[in-house]
Amino acid sequence: MAFSFSFNGTRKSFLFCEDEGRKESVFAPVSRNLLTIPGMPGAHLESTDTLVRVIQQPVFFQGINDAELSDLEEELAEWLLTEKPAPLIFDKRPNRTYYAVVDGSFDIEDALHIGQGIITFVCPDPYKYGEEKTDPFPEDGIITNSGSAETPPIINLEVLQKITFAMVQKGVEEYMLIGEPTEVTATPVDTRTSLLFEDGSTIGTWQPVVPGMGATEGTIGYDGAGITAPSYGTGSSYHGPYVYKEVPLTADFEVELRGQLLSGIPETGRVGFSLFDDQLRNIAMMNAVDIITSMHRKSAEGRVGPYVGDFINYAVSSRNYRYEWENFPVYLRLRRTGDTFQFYVARVLGDGTHVNQLTQTWTTVNDAHRGQLKYVGIFIEKHGTTPSPHTNRIDYIRAYSLSQVAIDQTPYIAYPGDVITFNHETRDILINGIDRTDLKAFGARYFVLNKGKNLLTLLPQGAFNASVTFKERFK
Repeated sequence: MAFSFSFNGTRKSFLFCEDEGRKESVFAPVSRNLLTIPGMPGAHLESTDTLVRVIQQPVFFQGINDAELSDLEEELAEWLLTEKPAPLIFDKRPNRTYYAVVDGSFDIEDALHIGQGIITFVCPDPYKYGEEKTDPFPEDGIITNSGSAETPPIINLEVLQKITFAMVQKGVEEYMLIGEPTEVTATPVDTRTSLLFEDGSTIGTWQPVVPGMGATEGTIGYDGAGITAPSYGTGSSYHGPYVYKEVPLTADFEVELRGQLLSGIPETGRVGFSLFDDQLRNIAMMNAVDIITSMHRKSAEGRVGPYVGDFINYAVSSRNYRYEWENFPVYLRLRRTGDTFQFYVARVLGDGTHVNQLTQTWTTVNDAHRGQLKYVGIFIEKHGTTPSPHTNRIDYIRAYSLSQVAIDQTPYIAYPGDVITFNHETRDILINGIDRTDLKAFGARYFVLNKGKNLLTLLPQGAFNASVTFKERFK
């Protein structure tokens, strides 16, 4: 009986499989490493290696003629030849997923004229997987893995209170830990004090920028999801609403902005923030920008001081951050401690993970850049008479005052609303999508869920809304 399959999320309606001639090990192949000792019968079993799984799958075509063969060859090559293992699902076992690459060659003439060709799939990860599932962390801490093999979990912790550490313990000996529990002789301290938070709900309290800061056009708005520009006004260069808010005077600070710049051809757009001291001197600026009307291209910029010329005083620019994207879900962060500025930019995936990250530092020797932060400005703009971008929005902007930790103090590492991710599959530790492997404690390690019941414990107790995500794995 003929059946089909999907590979890399796609199936071909003209390509079918046959059971006859299919070759695959019933289980993930193993190799036993044996130690023989002279004079001793048999051997000692030293270890076992699990090998790659190979699937040789006979296939044939229906509804294809010789005239379509040339186009079909290129279509199949584009589909089957992937750089990394891709999901492979056979219709006969829709609840099991392999992760495979194609190996060797495929003779399309055999499949078309002889009636059967062979596609060889190699699975570097030899296991089969069930559907990914996410469950709330159970009250009793017991996670049941019903697969036939151990599997790595992804544990997400939504933080409910300020914490100096986060720990997930498996059984007695295995654990993952970031930060430090507070000793009775130590004092937990805030290294970040909130100065400002805006998600658009109170954007009406911001003021249009004054001369010395810049120019504002159009109107600022709130669409329920973030800060927008209902009107960009007019102008020959970049123009749009530009507003500011006063914050408590602070020397060391951190400002972060998350937003989205989605612009097609020939749209343009720019979104970001600018910082000023109490004399209205521009301390620094960051933005995401699309200035190209003929193609999809996005850049990021991070500059110390006011604009004095292209690429002058720019730690981040199109020279080191430029991608051919239509959509740029952007995260910008600027931190200044002493005379050192640290610029960070990343693209944010749907699950909050940061990719395409860039971190650049800049140490200033200019007194004009050393002023204390007093005003935070945000702008949403487009260029000239080009069409307005599809989406040009600030999801939120936050500003913090930074302080140093004394020897006998323990810093908080996360705050209410933060999300900590322990990804034991990719071996990543994230806070709000940003890599924080630097917080990993000595002795902590990534672990797997054994077959059957696993007892997990969260500490501090009551500090999280937690969930566990994993795929059951089968030999």
